[in-house]
Amino acid sequence: MDNRAEVREFLTSRRAKVTPQQARVPQAGRRRVPGLRRSEVADLAGMSVEYYAKLERGALGGVSASVLDAIARALQLDEAERAHLFHLAQAADGTSAAMRPRRRSNQWTVRPGLQWTLDSITTAPAIVGNNRSDLLATNHLGRALYADLYNDPDGAPNFARFTFLDSAAHRFYPDWDLAADMTVANLRTAAGQDPHNKSLHDLVGELSTRSDEFRRRWGSHNVRTHGTGTKHYHHHVVGDLTLAYESFDLRAEPGLSMTIYAAEPDSPTAHALALLASWAATQQPTQVQARS
Repeated sequence: MDNRAEVREFLTSRRAKVTPQQARVPQAGRRRVPGLRRSEVADLAGMSVEYYAKLERGALGGVSASVLDAIARALQLDEAERAHLFHLAQAADGTSAAMRPRRRSNQWTVRPGLQWTLDSITTAPAIVGNNRSDLLATNHLGRALYADLYNDPDGAPNFARFTFLDSAAHRFYPDWDLAADMTVANLRTAAGQDPHNKSLHDLVGELSTRSDEFRRRWGSHNVRTHGTGTKHYHHHVVGDLTLAYESFDLRAEPGLSMTIYAAEPDSPTAHALALLASWAATQQPTQVQARS
């Protein structure tokens, strides 16, 4: 990853999103740039415009946490964006290596104990994934929920590849644009956290080449945290589903997380999940190895 270019494009894109009204800076004369001027960000952050311009050009190596905090406040970064800025600064320092997940071989196989844990969750879909959007392991309901992803001819189900390269995604995600935005923001966040992950870079390169929609979103430099919320699906067997989800980092598997989905009790989705379980019982599960 070209860290200086990443820093430059991220800070420029964040500056363009903050209006003078939002920042409460006086508006004088005709504005030639969207959002704030560099001089306005520098003033809000309490530094010289020359120094801020140097940072925005990508020179974040050795920058203190207090300076990064000042920039984050001036640009009104949310928690995910602030964390991304700090990860970019650590990469510029060469200190991000200490934060990288442990490298695995290109083929990852679920441990028996982890699979038994997944299988013990019998009334809700549960999955394990990594930061490049690979679907690594599931219980029976998770496999049924994401059955469409297993149609990937590569044999390694991946949410990003499914979203942008498989037409079924437009049916599966009722709000496809939202799903696409979230997928790219997750990958952008992962790229900041682990800038030397070749398999992640390869995936981004593939999708940038094959999908105009992905390439446009990747250029926006949006990032997000992914831990809890509600997702909406349209399953080809049971129809519409509204599922709450919670994601947990796996301590024994750095870089991997488990996500468990749940329906509101006695809701249409709860009844649909019961139907999905019946359908899943008739299917032959296929064990798939995925890259990590």
